[in-house]
Amino acid sequence: MTAVSAKNERKSRFDMPAVLAWGIVLLVVIGLFSPVFKPDISVLEVPRLAVTLSILAIAGVRYELGFMRNWIGDLILGLVAAIAAYLLLGTIEHHAGQAGLGYWALVAATWAAAWLFVERLASWKSTTPFLNRLINLAIPALFGITILVLWQAIVTGFAIPKVLLPAPSEIWLRLTTSGSILWADFRQTFLKAVLFGYFAGCASGFLIAILVDRVPFLRRGLLPIGNLVSALPIVGVAPIMVMWFGFDWPSKAAVVIIMTFFPMLVNTVSGLAASDAMQRDLMRTYAAGYWQTLFKLRLPMAMPFIFNALKINSTLALIGAIVAEFFGTPIVGMGFRISTEVGRMNVDMVWAEIAVAALAGSVFYGVVALIERAVTFWHPSVRG
Repeated sequence: MTAVSAKNERKSRFDMPAVLAWGIVLLVVIGLFSPVFKPDISVLEVPRLAVTLSILAIAGVRYELGFMRNWIGDLILGLVAAIAAYLLLGTIEHHAGQAGLGYWALVAATWAAAWLFVERLASWKSTTPFLNRLINLAIPALFGITILVLWQAIVTGFAIPKVLLPAPSEIWLRLTTSGSILWADFRQTFLKAVLFGYFAGCASGFLIAILVDRVPFLRRGLLPIGNLVSALPIVGVAPIMVMWFGFDWPSKAAVVIIMTFFPMLVNTVSGLAASDAMQRDLMRTYAAGYWQTLFKLRLPMAMPFIFNALKINSTLALIGAIVAEFFGTPIVGMGFRISTEVGRMNVDMVWAEIAVAALAGSVFYGVVALIERAVTFWHPSVRG
């Protein structure tokens, strides 16, 4: 690539940081000349918002002019966004439902500053793998925090009723004050039904896949039936399992087994067929039998497929157990609590259960992904 073409390519690139910096400046100007609270309160009449406007204006102008575009300036920008968000949320609590155009302009400017900070953070490069990993974790974490801040500002600024959408602060209050109830529900649903059903369903699907690979008749007869059963709706299967196994967690585990069995079966069978003919011929030249070829060649080649099923099942299992609890359960369980509290209009408790379920599912998926990296370290997708 010549110097001229490289220069033209740089010019043609979309300079997102510059656009965001200009956006911050424009939004700050709108906030300065528009009422921040109804009926006619300007930003200069609210000291907290005046400070917010000032630091956002300084940060936007600095980046728009190209000053301190280094890691120190990036950290200062992140600090400015955090302070602005704190001041905005602290102010709107005293003016719920009264937010005006100026306030929303400052909220949008804070969001743009946070976006600019994450944009700059993504461009950081380090020779230390730990620091790179820390940056990769910080980017989605900051994105999630930004969503929560916007959620809190919108719910409070528009005074949205709690029964429609509670604020994150209300959900957090419920999480901290209902720990014993949430733990009992988590233990009933996740530690009993989900884990037992997950391991039983995945293990049985894996073993049947080995049998299907060994017996060609089962491949022709069992897999089509498996595809049919996997398409059965959970709302139809769950009541039947409750009638068969009772109202306690075994019926929910049975639903989880059904939901996780066939993804593991189909993925394992596909993975066992991933090795090519040349590799199998090479094993035969070494006088390797079926089981030696299976353990030395075919199962290692199938590991990416198997872990793909394990990751899919880690979320399916939790969904299946929660939905199954809607159709009959003792007075404990995440699904039971969600269905009961919705009827009582305790929506903050419902969201607290959803938060616990989301956290548990994410951690479960992350653990499976870490194990996958350790087992399939040789695969190109892991080596990067």
